[in-house]
Amino acid sequence: MQEKQTFDADLLSIQEARERAVAARAAQRKFLKASQQEVDRICAAMAEAAFDASERLGQMAHEETGFGVPAHKCVKNQFASKTLWESIRDIPTVGVIERDEARKVVKIGWPVGVIAGLIPSTNPTSTAMFKILTGVKARNAVIIAPHPSAKNCAFETVRIMVEAGERAGMPPGLVSCMKYVSLEGSRELMQHYAVSLILATGGTPMVRAAHSMGKPAIGVGPGNVPVYVDRSAYVRKAAQDIVNSKAFDCSVICATEQAVVADRPIAEQLRQEMRAAGAHWVNDEERRALERLLFHANGAMNARAVGKTPQQLAAMAGISVPDDARVLVVDLEGVGKEYPLSGEKLTTVLGFYVEDDWHAGCERCLQLIRYGGDGHSLVIHATDEEVVEAFGLEKPVFRILVNTWGTLGAVGATTGVMPSMTLAPGGVGGAVMSGNITVTHLLNVKQLATMTSEPPEAAKSLAPGVKALPTGGKNPGESLHSPELIADIVRQVLAEI
Repeated sequence: MQEKQTFDADLLSIQEARERAVAARAAQRKFLKASQQEVDRICAAMAEAAFDASERLGQMAHEETGFGVPAHKCVKNQFASKTLWESIRDIPTVGVIERDEARKVVKIGWPVGVIAGLIPSTNPTSTAMFKILTGVKARNAVIIAPHPSAKNCAFETVRIMVEAGERAGMPPGLVSCMKYVSLEGSRELMQHYAVSLILATGGTPMVRAAHSMGKPAIGVGPGNVPVYVDRSAYVRKAAQDIVNSKAFDCSVICATEQAVVADRPIAEQLRQEMRAAGAHWVNDEERRALERLLFHANGAMNARAVGKTPQQLAAMAGISVPDDARVLVVDLEGVGKEYPLSGEKLTTVLGFYVEDDWHAGCERCLQLIRYGGDGHSLVIHATDEEVVEAFGLEKPVFRILVNTWGTLGAVGATTGVMPSMTLAPGGVGGAVMSGNITVTHLLNVKQLATMTSEPPEAAKSLAPGVKALPTGGKNPGESLHSPELIADIVRQVLAEI
């Protein structure tokens, strides 16, 4: 009797990565012949299927990861399917996408190839939707590599979209998801010869790994997002926006507010309005308990505390908080390692600072951004245009969100920035791009350029030592056919040998 052969999980994952990469490349080459109408039909079908499953997938993501709020995850799924698709639907990606008659340049859309889409555990289903729609819209193949703690909900998201896409004419294998998830398998996928680009959304170690693969990679960065509330702000609205945004899905979107910087004249009013909206201030002893819970001794974030309600955090930290608390707030005096809660906290804990004016508030925001948030985002609540413009000009971030939520504003749900679930922090944040990643970042463009001016005469001059060809006759090339000229050229050549 033949023994059944078994394989270790890492070997299964590596083999799966290789098979999916090769299959994706073959499918993408077939998809290269798809028309714009065919591409859009396939994407529309996948967006609709994802939207219809938003609630179930949100619940599934919550149950699998233990993060956030199911209803809020449904909102993100609806945004990453319907709203996202509407934002890119009319962008041309196939064939001639632009004609510049004045410059005589024709631009032609061309896919990047096979994209490896790394997915975080914090926003697994919505990020998968986003990467599939933006990738396929540009005629790329997409392979989703989920976080191990979110592999089932990610796989189900991809399965739903693939079934809808293939019914609409998408080649089998163009979109897929890793089922056997391991670090070794993800690394094999990223470095595989058939993969053209890595689109990495997630923690810093994973993004760094993506950038070390020796091929194009688009990554994100941490978001230690400050929110400044100026004396000119509508304080009640600012308070409600901050608490609502921080509580949204228990703060797992990287653009959520991490620390409030309050202008001193309105600081006490802001405290009261935040309390009325569900903010609960903790004392020094409770602060120390939260510091021990949220961060390990080496300063790394404790994944067990990510995406938790105040009540869950309190139970884990051994403290007591009201049943109606939506976020926990701690007063802070400084920024840095001595103040652990001044860093990024992907959970419902918020820092609070008071500064004398917007100049001091600006400096405090810069400290917070430099402590783990370079290039990401900042929120400001103000009606003084001078203050708003100063913050926009001076901050080393690429999303400055005015009088709105940090979470939904940065991704483009409550602002006019491009809808996206991958927020690039630019060069200052260690990424090759800034802004919100969308289909245009996953599309190559060929340029068909016709001559618009004659080359300068100096460009036609001969290099030293090169003899000019004799000319003769009325028509170009006529002298080259005369026996006398040919004989003369032969004599010159023989003389030089």
